[in-house]
Amino acid sequence: MTVPLVGYLDRLSARPSEAIAVKVSSQLGVPYTADLVRIIHADPNPDGPGVKLEERASDFAGLYPSRAQGVDQGSYAVVDADLAVPDGGGIVVLVQPGLLDAPQPVLALGEAVLLVSAEGAMLRTGAGVVSVAAPMLERCWYELKADFHDGQVTLSQSALQRSWGVTDSGVATGPAVLPAGPRLLIAADFSGGRFDGRIEDPALRDAAGETIAAWDFTVGIDTDVIHGTHPGRLVNLPTRGIRGARWDGTELDWKHAPSHYAAIHFHADDLYDCCWQTDFTVTIPADLRSGVYGVRLRAGGETEILPFFVLPPRGTTTARIAYLAATFTYQAYANHARFNLDDAFRARISAWGATPHNPQDHGEYGCSTYNRHPDGTGISLSSLRRPILNLRPFFLTFNDQKGSGLRHFSADSHLTDWLEAKGVDFDVITDHDLHREGVDLLRGYACVLTGSHPEYHTPQTLDALGDYIGEGGRLCYLGGNGFYWRIAVSETIADVLEVRRTEGGIRAWDAAPGEAYHQLDGGYGGLWRRLGRAPQKLAGVGFSSQGLFEGSYYRRLPASCDPAVAWIFEGVTDEILGNFGLSGGGAAGFELDRADRRLGSAANLVVLARSEAHQAHFVAVPEELLSHVNTVTGEAPRDLIRAEIVYFETANGGAVFATGSITFCGSLSQNGYDNNISRMLQNIITKFQT
Repeated sequence: MTVPLVGYLDRLSARPSEAIAVKVSSQLGVPYTADLVRIIHADPNPDGPGVKLEERASDFAGLYPSRAQGVDQGSYAVVDADLAVPDGGGIVVLVQPGLLDAPQPVLALGEAVLLVSAEGAMLRTGAGVVSVAAPMLERCWYELKADFHDGQVTLSQSALQRSWGVTDSGVATGPAVLPAGPRLLIAADFSGGRFDGRIEDPALRDAAGETIAAWDFTVGIDTDVIHGTHPGRLVNLPTRGIRGARWDGTELDWKHAPSHYAAIHFHADDLYDCCWQTDFTVTIPADLRSGVYGVRLRAGGETEILPFFVLPPRGTTTARIAYLAATFTYQAYANHARFNLDDAFRARISAWGATPHNPQDHGEYGCSTYNRHPDGTGISLSSLRRPILNLRPFFLTFNDQKGSGLRHFSADSHLTDWLEAKGVDFDVITDHDLHREGVDLLRGYACVLTGSHPEYHTPQTLDALGDYIGEGGRLCYLGGNGFYWRIAVSETIADVLEVRRTEGGIRAWDAAPGEAYHQLDGGYGGLWRRLGRAPQKLAGVGFSSQGLFEGSYYRRLPASCDPAVAWIFEGVTDEILGNFGLSGGGAAGFELDRADRRLGSAANLVVLARSEAHQAHFVAVPEELLSHVNTVTGEAPRDLIRAEIVYFETANGGAVFATGSITFCGSLSQNGYDNNISRMLQNIITKFQT
């Protein structure tokens, strides 16, 4: 069942006078209302400050008619050209099935559809079905040939690799109609069938064996175009830059040996662009304050809020502080199906009035880079051109028994709410804007704050942040597991992000050997640490440990009393910091970062506080482990389970303050925003604004 009222925007951020297109699908049968809200606090936990939305006047506010807009999932290629296989000619293609639980189409032209199945290759035409009686194996390469002659077809299936215990090559003959038509589909048929697996070198040949039409997938790997005798286009962005039938392990970079990477991996659940029509447009008022906003839709008891970020006018700043929204991370986690919804969790969602629609129940909008495709391969591409159900205020990620269970967008409202409560003026900027505009976006701000989890970054965003603190800017890294994965975005394919989970790190799937290089920019994927840019080089701390969504506390260290840094703790008399909070019950939890000089922590870095008493489920991250007992640092694995609050100064008056924990911001509102975590951050921001 699809979500009754759902939508998406054509951009996540805008400046005054710029426009945002709103695309809505409503199956409610009655008009819906739309209006503008400012999102201050997105945590519905009744034990916290509560939901805070401010209604704002807007030109677009009003009633709109409901209309349902559908989703066409599954990637495939389309060639719009009159093509025909003549008598005596044929079809040839290389194919590696990824899923064989039902027959799947490889190529369709006119009435002819070439398919793979667990029982063997098949050709379906108006004259019937011809089937090879030789079992096909998933993840094995085959050459398929269909040769037509005098109303008959000879269909052959030839295994390109040895498989012991099975005869998976064979030939079949039967009646057939010649393939011909104005459109050719690859990895799909005209009735909506989709293919899971890899396809390479499709071609049509004449009676002399000469090529009528052929496509070379090694060309334009970074695009959504297929090149050949008759150019075509890709729908829903399949995976490219992956191993083909000729890959032999001698080259690991698709740019160096394109013939080894001549395949495209199609998936039945790929989704790039829903292609919904625009229902109305939001023009950002010239006087609208920079901040976090939402288009609110309501009808028939359903509420949908589509968040977006308003920047200050181009070339200006309207505050001394900028909050950098982790929109790349939001996109990487877009529609993360965690499969953790049980009756108790659903009951909490209902009782708190939280967002009721969860990606676990709605795979029709595509999943996240933390999920897998039906054939078991990892999802490496994530698009913004679709509804993103967990990029919503009041979305609960965990049934957190000690707090709210928020992550990402909703969790970051713990910080924006605190800024509002403390009367701190701030602008809002995003990762996407930082990637496009570089350090110029940051110049003019005395201080830049991150949220709870700025995990995903491009070379451009890391360069901009590094240049900013090097020029005298102040950075507050208020999360954990930040600056961790390298991602790629595209200059030609808008609104898509790519991650290749290579080599190591805590990860939901692993990239196959030879598939470490991004298709979008050709860069090597994986951890920034593996690329010589460990998080410690920028923020002083980097990922060290992870556990369940549960928090502990920090203990102040003697170094925090040094007069050079004692101002950070002015008004703080406690030795124990943050043993409370809306995220896991403590300020130091879930994912923890620590300093490490070998990985680039500054020589003048001061460790102010260190977490302790973490629960038994916490472990050191894989990149720190050499064996079950040995670590890269030589410390015992249990000793790497710690978060550290650090401070160091850079050139020209610049400085960095980092908290080393995802759950830190969840502690800011405790006791009416009057607590040791809140006071410490207030001291930092007061100093950093001067």
